[in-house]
Amino acid sequence: MSQQAMSLMALSIAAATAAVTEYRAVDYNGVQATVQGQKVMGVAKRGAVIGDGFEVAVIGTAVVEAGAAFAAGASLIVDAQGRAIASTGSLRVAAGATAVTSSAANGNILLGGDGIEYVYADALQASVGAGDKVEVLLRR
Repeated sequence: MSQQAMSLMALSIAAATAAVTEYRAVDYNGVQATVQGQKVMGVAKRGAVIGDGFEVAVIGTAVVEAGAAFAAGASLIVDAQGRAIASTGSLRVAAGATAVTSSAANGNILLGGDGIEYVYADALQASVGAGDKVEVLLRR
């Protein structure tokens, strides 16, 4: 599969406040992601140094830098360097793990908001390892 990176929507960051590496995830402050599983806005379409403007792909497909090997179709999160890695698992409550007779007695089991990991894309291509460039379908 070719890497076409068909961005349907890209947002411009007027001036980078920190260095951003091409094809890495960018958070809502316009800086490269630095916490594994954090919520991100999209993927840098090109690199930038402090003061440079750059674009972030937010809807469509994008080329990302992988942080590890993963299969095509994998749900992706960011690693601590803004690279794509496979999600470490699904959110679930184990059967019988918590005795619940009512939510009033035991409180809410799951609350709204973001989960532990923010899945931001699905792999359209497999990655053979860190540094590999692959195309992904960005989630919204």
